[in-house]
Amino acid sequence: MTDEKVPSLFEWAGGAQAFEQLTEVFYQNVVKDDLIGPLFAHMDPAHPRYVAMWLSEVFGGPDRYTKERGGYPHMLSQHLGKGITEPQRRRWVNLLMDAADEVGLPGDPEFRAAFAGYIEWGTRLAVHNSKPGATPPAKAPVPRWGWGVAPPYQP
Repeated sequence: MTDEKVPSLFEWAGGAQAFEQLTEVFYQNVVKDDLIGPLFAHMDPAHPRYVAMWLSEVFGGPDRYTKERGGYPHMLSQHLGKGITEPQRRRWVNLLMDAADEVGLPGDPEFRAAFAGYIEWGTRLAVHNSKPGATPPAKAPVPRWGWGVAPPYQP
């Protein structure tokens, strides 16, 4: 058994820079998409950076989204009443996974399974929370996502 510290998903992915690159490429493709582009037609130019901060925190990085953006309550407020559909959710997921490939996020099965696991979980919550009349908990911590049951790949 080794005493080496297992890196967080944030560290394994390449840190804040990797998530910033991911969201920049992702949102460049989102705004051109016929299905979900309209949802982001009036997005704040800093939106990709904010999403990078969220993902970084979720995957074990610094808690900048909580400190600078208000954490879970702010994220929740961005989805309430939006009426996100399942096809829109799925397109968002597909475009994000394509962007992950394009920017070279680690492709090992352990990382991608953990990454995809959170993206599936989070986007399904977003759909649920965006339904008209939804009453999700107003306060909760930002989720912290880990490796799951598979150990991280060691090249």
